[in-house]
Amino acid sequence: MREEKVAIEASDLRKEFSVDESGKGFLGKIRALFHRRRREIVAVDGINFQIKPGEFVGYVGENGAGKSTTIKMLTGILVPSSGSAVVNGIVPYENRKKNAARIGVVFGQRTQLWWDLPVRESFEMLRVIFRVTKPNFLYQMERLERALDLKPLLKMPVRKLSLGQRMRCDMAAALIHNPPVLFLDEPTIGLDVLVKDAIRKFLLEINREEGTTIILTTHDMNDIEQMCKRLIILDEGNIIFDGDTESLKQQFVHEKVIEVEFHQDEVTVKGLPGVTVINEEGCKKWLKFDNENTSVGEVVSLLATNYKVKDLSVREPSVESIIKNIYSDSVVLPTPIEKIALPVD
Repeated sequence: MREEKVAIEASDLRKEFSVDESGKGFLGKIRALFHRRRREIVAVDGINFQIKPGEFVGYVGENGAGKSTTIKMLTGILVPSSGSAVVNGIVPYENRKKNAARIGVVFGQRTQLWWDLPVRESFEMLRVIFRVTKPNFLYQMERLERALDLKPLLKMPVRKLSLGQRMRCDMAAALIHNPPVLFLDEPTIGLDVLVKDAIRKFLLEINREEGTTIILTTHDMNDIEQMCKRLIILDEGNIIFDGDTESLKQQFVHEKVIEVEFHQDEVTVKGLPGVTVINEEGCKKWLKFDNENTSVGEVVSLLATNYKVKDLSVREPSVESIIKNIYSDSVVLPTPIEKIALPVD
C-alpha cells in the first residue's frame, strides 16, 4: 500500500540554547565577568509529528512552550540541536533558498515589507526575489487584492499603515509566489474584530480552494476553533496532545454542566445520582455531572420527570478553557453547546 505524501515532518526534533548565568547582586555580576557560567535551556524536546498536504493545524502552548522555535526550525531560520525536519521534501536549514521558495511565512510582530517603500513596490521586489513571472504575479495579485481589500493600500508607504492594514499586506506578501505551505506565527495579534474575520475567511478560502497546508501558532483560541481541524498542544518543549478538538474534549474533559431554569424558586434538587449543584441564581441552577458515568440524556430525563423545568441548556468547555485548565489546573468554565426547549406544564 502506497504511503501518503507528507507536507511537514518533524522527527525527534530538538533545540537547545546555551545562555549565560549572571551572578546575584553586585559582587556576583563582577565575578561573572571573569568566571562565566553557562546553562542549557531545552526549547524543543524531541518532538514528532507529520502534517499532510492541505491540513490546517493549530500549534499552541504557553509562552516559552517552544512554538516559535519549532516554526523557526521548519522555516530554516534555526538549525536543530538534533533530530530532523522536512518541509515539502526539503530539509529547511540545509537548503534555505529552496525552502523559502516553497513556503510562506507571517510573523505577527515583524514585517517582510520595506518600511519606507509603497506597498506596491514591496510586492514588486518580492516578485523579483521569488522569481515569479509577470503574468503569474498579476494573476496572484488580483486575487489577493480582492480577497484582502488591498487596492486602497498599494500606494501608501508601509510605515503609514495601521497594524490591521500591515497584517493584510504581510499576508499577501507571504503568498505572492503561491507557496504550498504557509506558516503563521500570531498573525491576528492586536487586530480588531473585523480585520480578524477578514483574515480568517481568507485563510479558510486558500486552504479549501488551493489546498494550502497551514500551520498556525496563536494565543487566540477563537482562531483555533474557527479554522483548525487539528490541534497540537506543546508544553515545555513536549507535545502533550495531537488530534482534533473532539478528541481533546474526550481526553481532558470528564464533566459537563447543565443550566436549568425551573418554574419556581427554592427548588431542591435531589435524587439524581452523580449530579451536584454548583451554582444557584433565582430559578436557575447549574448542575455538574461526570459524563463518563452518566449520559446527558439520563440527566435531562430525570430532571424532566421529577421537576417542572422551564428551560434547560447543556454546556461543555470551550477549547480555550480546556487549554487553560491543562496548564493551570483551574476550573474549566463551560460554554453553551445545546439548548433544549421543554414544554410548559
